[in-house]
Amino acid sequence: MDRKTSLFAAACLAYAAVALSADAGSKPARPSFDENGVVHVPSFELPPSELSSPEARAFMKIRAKMSGDLPTMEPDIGKSRKALETMLAPQVAQMLKAYPVDVAEKTIAGVPTRVVTAKGKSADAARVLINLHGGAFQTCWESCSMLESAPIASLSGYQVVSVNYRMAPEAAHPAGVEDVAKVYSELLKSHEARSIGIYGCSAGGALTAQAAAWLPAHNLPQAGAIGIFGAGGARFSAGDSAYVAGYIDGSFPPPSKPGEPTLDMTRGYFAKADMSDPIISPALHQNVLAKFPPTLIITGTRAMDMSPAIYTNSQLLKAGRPSTLIVGEAMGHCYIYQSQLPEARDALNVIVRFFRENLK
Repeated sequence: MDRKTSLFAAACLAYAAVALSADAGSKPARPSFDENGVVHVPSFELPPSELSSPEARAFMKIRAKMSGDLPTMEPDIGKSRKALETMLAPQVAQMLKAYPVDVAEKTIAGVPTRVVTAKGKSADAARVLINLHGGAFQTCWESCSMLESAPIASLSGYQVVSVNYRMAPEAAHPAGVEDVAKVYSELLKSHEARSIGIYGCSAGGALTAQAAAWLPAHNLPQAGAIGIFGAGGARFSAGDSAYVAGYIDGSFPPPSKPGEPTLDMTRGYFAKADMSDPIISPALHQNVLAKFPPTLIITGTRAMDMSPAIYTNSQLLKAGRPSTLIVGEAMGHCYIYQSQLPEARDALNVIVRFFRENLK
């Protein structure tokens, strides 16, 4: 250590000592650490971020009126899907008002899809996007499909083909990615691979990463670009963020402790699968990531998917692949669904610019 570095380090330590001395009377709670790496975190209050928009801070007033109960799972999948559509209906209406589109139901290669285009406008004939909706691999086709497709179709002028892939409990992995590959293969008959983009949020984001791993593994040309939003190329519960978000956001419960029952949000979609498989968790396999196209990843500082997203971005860069990461300040899971937030609108514009720059 040279003299300048030593002096700088000493100055930092001196400043820290003065600061600690000044606060000694208040004795703030501090975390404690076990030798096995477990951190015991004291209770604390998290104020609204000064870096978030006024609209985002105002949204917290709505959150204050919501139940603090963790989500439960309705045993009847039909009732569960219907209840979610009812809950999200106002949000979908708000999105469609902000981003008007034309919608056509169409079967492609035997897979039901929804073709979404900007209202009253002709779509870009050369480039097309495939959307893979969120919903924990078991629900939200009707609503999440529109929340993800409408703004991108309206802003970009592209045709967005949203895929109603098979989900649990009726199907299991790899049913979803097989359906994506069928639609993709059909679109290859009218489009160059470099002109096709794939994106999705939550389960759809994870499925997008799976598709990018699946295509080269099955001798299909890689897509031109992909967008992994509200997810990563590794399982959702991996990393710090699943615990942090479980207590500061509350949209999803934190991972279960040893010996406690685990809530399977996917209703068994991956029950018989190896979660470290190269298709399911491509972020764990450098040789798989080396074949990925340009990738845009979006998460939030209060999202349970932040760790998988950050890790995937880091591993893509390590594999020498172009990857861009956006982490929305004070944002939660799939915040792009909230069209009233400037942070969401900014992210949507970046998504459109990303595909314009990378699809040929």
